[in-house]
Amino acid sequence: MDAQRSTLVHWFRKGLRVHDNPALSHIFTAANAAPGKYFVRPIFILDPGILDWMQVGANRWRFLQQTLEDLDNQLRKLDSRLFVVRGKPAEVFPRIFKSWRVEMLTFETDIEPYSLTRDAAVQKLAKAEGVKVETHCSHTIYNPELVIAKNLGKAPITYQKFLGIVDQLKVPKVLGLPEKLKKMPTPPKDEVEQKDSAAYDCPTMEQLVKRPEELGPNKFPGGETEALRRMEESLKDEIWVARFEKPNTAPNSLEPSTTVLSPYLKFGCLSARLFNQKLKEIIKRQPKHSQPPVSLIGQLMWREFYYTVAAAEPNFDRMLGNVYCMQIPWQEHPDHLEAWTHGRTGYPFIDAIMRQLRQEGWIHHLARHACVACFLTRGDLWISWEEGQRVFEQLLLDQDWALNAGNWMWLSASAFFHQYFRVYSPVAFGKKTDPQGHYIRKYVPELSKYPAGCIYEPWKASLADQRAYGCVLGTDYPHRIVKHEVVHKENIKRMGAAYKVNREVRTGKEEESSFEEKSESSTSGKRKVRRAAGSAPKRKR
Repeated sequence: MDAQRSTLVHWFRKGLRVHDNPALSHIFTAANAAPGKYFVRPIFILDPGILDWMQVGANRWRFLQQTLEDLDNQLRKLDSRLFVVRGKPAEVFPRIFKSWRVEMLTFETDIEPYSLTRDAAVQKLAKAEGVKVETHCSHTIYNPELVIAKNLGKAPITYQKFLGIVDQLKVPKVLGLPEKLKKMPTPPKDEVEQKDSAAYDCPTMEQLVKRPEELGPNKFPGGETEALRRMEESLKDEIWVARFEKPNTAPNSLEPSTTVLSPYLKFGCLSARLFNQKLKEIIKRQPKHSQPPVSLIGQLMWREFYYTVAAAEPNFDRMLGNVYCMQIPWQEHPDHLEAWTHGRTGYPFIDAIMRQLRQEGWIHHLARHACVACFLTRGDLWISWEEGQRVFEQLLLDQDWALNAGNWMWLSASAFFHQYFRVYSPVAFGKKTDPQGHYIRKYVPELSKYPAGCIYEPWKASLADQRAYGCVLGTDYPHRIVKHEVVHKENIKRMGAAYKVNREVRTGKEEESSFEEKSESSTSGKRKVRRAAGSAPKRKR
């Protein structure tokens, strides 16, 4: 009788969890409703070729490996397991559709262009084999397609407009765990398992992590179990949760001053809908609370916003052909890019951030956005945000196609944010929350003996003092590659000129060449207003 059973398959991609997973719950419910009719096989497809060419840091591979192991453990508690199938989806599915007698395939939808192309190809294969496909949107709180439809077929391109749209939408119900499978026998071994009984086992660390020497401390273990534990721990202090304001958190605290749930949301170890529900329950109990965009719910809404605008633009991760993005004549400077990437710019705060990123796979969002992103692009180095995006794609645990591109465009003032005259100082910004430089001493240890008075600006120390501190610039630590106090002013003029050209292209009208330029740098903390050629007046947000 078992040989006549059909198979229901759930395909994990993101959404690597069992809680609030409607696509997974769908096949569990169907199997339990028809005892003796189905086998259930939840799968994850691992393309061995990706391990060789995909530029992903060792920390993220470790996170994925831990996540898959935890997912397998959670499924076993439901009398199932995870089948990790090796190969390309276009090659894997024709084989398993036949050998497993698949009747239904379910998966969570994805907005990324690569995923859309891949999923369309798989659905075509399924149709050819008579396999029913069910898809569900559960990686975001709101379905981006519904948000766009509600806005008359266009993505809302401002955060406030987006909030106004989603306020009109019903929040989908958060699901619990799927019902445990009832009297479900283990699926029979197919020809692959007969040759190798471990063929569908989770990959080992050695199989996934090709460059183990790059692994840093395992500060953020992967998996649904850790995601839920971390969420509950973050929510214990309800007053802190209710009054959370992102700008008031410290980008350079030695322990994270935020929840660090972003890697778990990226991989879908944690449901954004569940987290949103928990936050709203706390807000109801706390009459005094912060509001979006700075609140914790506001942070989730930023994620929703970027997913929505990205869903409407397949070129969201590049400057050319991107309807949202300013066309800015960035310059190539490989030496400066290399120095920034490896934390050797000569600016200790910037270098500490980039070294933490490389070691741990995570940095505070204010550090990544307000400091290193601004520094690389419009603030100091005048290098394209696309270059920074690529580095973050490799190193961040929480690398997310929509959020990474959106935030880089924002901080480079290429889209969504247009106050390009606001430039973050690579010296003053860090001093606000860590005047003694403890963060720098940890991640740039060669400067650990420098006093607080010059640890952010080691070039101010005399050569004799540098020797006394055990770190001579140009020998033990690099000279700064640019002078912020000079280049940020030049770059403001460049941005003004670029904005002017973009407006002229958009309107078809040439503008006058003299107008007001506003310069704001946290170097001095004061705003300067002057007249200059080639810059732009303040834009309305």
